[in-house]
Amino acid sequence: MPAPKNTFKAAIREDQFQLGLWVALASPYAAEIVSGSGYDWLLIDGEHGPNDIPLLSAQIQAVARSGSHPMVRLPVGETWMIKQILDTGAQTLLIPMVESVEQAQALVRAVRYPPHGVRGVGAALGRASQFSRIGDYLETANDEICLIVQIESRAGLAALDDIAALEGIDGLFIGPSDLAADMGYLGQPGHPEVTAAIADAFARIKKAGRARGIMTLNLDQAGIYRDMGATFMAIGTDVTLLVGASTKLREDFLTGGKSEAKPVAGY
Repeated sequence: MPAPKNTFKAAIREDQFQLGLWVALASPYAAEIVSGSGYDWLLIDGEHGPNDIPLLSAQIQAVARSGSHPMVRLPVGETWMIKQILDTGAQTLLIPMVESVEQAQALVRAVRYPPHGVRGVGAALGRASQFSRIGDYLETANDEICLIVQIESRAGLAALDDIAALEGIDGLFIGPSDLAADMGYLGQPGHPEVTAAIADAFARIKKAGRARGIMTLNLDQAGIYRDMGATFMAIGTDVTLLVGASTKLREDFLTGGKSEAKPVAGY
C-alpha cells in the first residue's frame, strides 16, 4: 500500500489551475468550515498565523475529509520542523523567504528520505503512514511530497533561475507583499514595478517547467496574475473574510444596507 496520492501535486504538474484560500485563524473548527467552500487548496499558515506543530496538525486533520488539499506554510525551513509536519500527514509545504540555491537544495533534502535526503525515519509514529498501517510508506513517500518555495525578495529573484532548475522543487510562489517591501514599495503589492517583476518571474518559472504560485486579496489583481499564467493562486484569507463580513453586517444594519466594502491593507 503506497503513500496517499497528492492530488495537488498531480494537478500543478499538468498545469491545471488550482484556486486557494489562506487559513490563518489557527482554529481547526474554522479550517473545517472553510474546507467546505470548494477551494482546490487551503494554505494553513504557520508563518503569520499563531500556530505550532500540534495546531497545524489538527487543522490538517480537520480538512482531511473535504475536497480541499491542505498546504502548510512553516515559519522557517528548519529540517526538524519539516520532519515533524511531514510526519503529521502534510504532503505539500510552502517555505517562506527562500533566497539562494543552497537554501533550496537543503529544503529538497529535508523533505526526502535517504539516500536522496535527510528526513528522519519515524513516520510510524505519525498520521503520515496511518500510524504504520501503510506498509510501503517509506518507499513511496518522496514521490508524493510537494515542495513549494516562496520567492519574496530581490535576492530571491536573482537566484530564481538556479532555484527553479533544481530537481525536487515543484513550484515557486511569489510573495507580492514582502517583495514590494524589499523593492521599496511597502504596502503597495500592486505597484506597477512590482507587477512587472512578478510577470518576469512567472515567465522564468514557466520556462523552467515549474508551477507558478501567488496570492492576493484584490480580485482585479487576481485577474492580472491569472492572465500572467499563475498555476495556483489564493484569493483571500479566513481572517479578512471574517473581518469584512462582520463589519459590513453591522454597518449595513446601521445604514440601511448602504455601506460599502473597505479595502484590506497588505497582500
